[in-house]
Amino acid sequence: MNFDYLLPVDDALITYAKMQPIISFGQSIEIHTAQNGFPSLENKKIAILGVQEDRVSVGNSGTGKDLDAIRKELYQLYPGNWPINVADLGNIQQGNTIEDTYFALNELLSYLLKRGVIPVIIGGGQDLTYSNYRAYDLLEQTVNIVAVDSKFDLGSIEDELTSQSYLSKIVMNQPANLFNFCNIGYQTYFNSQEEIQLLDSLFFDAYRLGEAKELENIEPVFRNADIVSIDIGSVRRSEAPANNNASPNGFYGDEICAISRYAGISDKVSSFGIYEYNSTYDEHHQTAHLIAQMIWYFIEGVSFRVNDYPFSGRENYQKFTVLLEEDDPLTFYKSHKSGRWWIEINILSSNKNKRHALIPCTYSDYVDATKQIIPEKWYKAMRKLVQ
Repeated sequence: MNFDYLLPVDDALITYAKMQPIISFGQSIEIHTAQNGFPSLENKKIAILGVQEDRVSVGNSGTGKDLDAIRKELYQLYPGNWPINVADLGNIQQGNTIEDTYFALNELLSYLLKRGVIPVIIGGGQDLTYSNYRAYDLLEQTVNIVAVDSKFDLGSIEDELTSQSYLSKIVMNQPANLFNFCNIGYQTYFNSQEEIQLLDSLFFDAYRLGEAKELENIEPVFRNADIVSIDIGSVRRSEAPANNNASPNGFYGDEICAISRYAGISDKVSSFGIYEYNSTYDEHHQTAHLIAQMIWYFIEGVSFRVNDYPFSGRENYQKFTVLLEEDDPLTFYKSHKSGRWWIEINILSSNKNKRHALIPCTYSDYVDATKQIIPEKWYKAMRKLVQ
């Protein structure tokens, strides 16, 4: 495959990486360099790549221009006791047109996904999430997207694709491979009531910032995600100033790192992106350092995957059946490995969305069911599965 659109990591940064302790992150991964060329992906579990594209990043021009600031912070960290190998593929340079950039990213992500390599994308505008989504077309499966963002980025059907309208393009454009979308951390005053109602009418999920800060509420969401897209503007400005759209409220640094770890530890997440980093507004490389730590936590999460997504074997789960007074029984499963819970929707095996019939949930959802309170996530998934 031709990777001419990928720029190797700058020689000065390679020199910096070699100056770090031998056990540092920069010395422990394979890096795309001008001297050694593109790294081998054999036995690699994760591939880091930057995308230098900002042309439709609304209000945040310059995002993705200096991604090496993030690499510099990442290379000096110490990896954990990880039994996985990581490669840094360098940056996709800005194409002659934005469609060229989208094509290059789509092609590279499809290549990685088909080989079981998890891409970690550093952007660049969050419109790149659309290209990430389209990379799954060749896998011929419906996908779930989780966006950590203060806004829904719906825009309108008439809008061109931008960082603030990519979701409407994902929903409307063919082929329609989206099964579920979930927003984590929206702030109501940034989203119209019409947008909130539209998401609900589509049976999508959304967690307000205050609710999402109770992190146990959102852990199951990541267990059900294929794509995770984080707008760094979802973090409060005092924690991550490198975004012209950042606001006073948002997640704290430790919270966004915990969210990144949740994404990594999910058996299902197969691509992870952090977008809208703009070095122009950073202060003492604070945001670059935070993003480096987010990547670190994501990789740690991947290293702790226990592969307990049902059903690797029925003997690994405890089954609970809840009888309902006015409906069919609900079936829950609890993993012996991790103690995590799922709720099952009974549908025909021929249903094209069969892979979505097991919904991650919490013990609290099971307790509610025993009180005849059916979890809302079950209702929403059922409505989509039987359409």
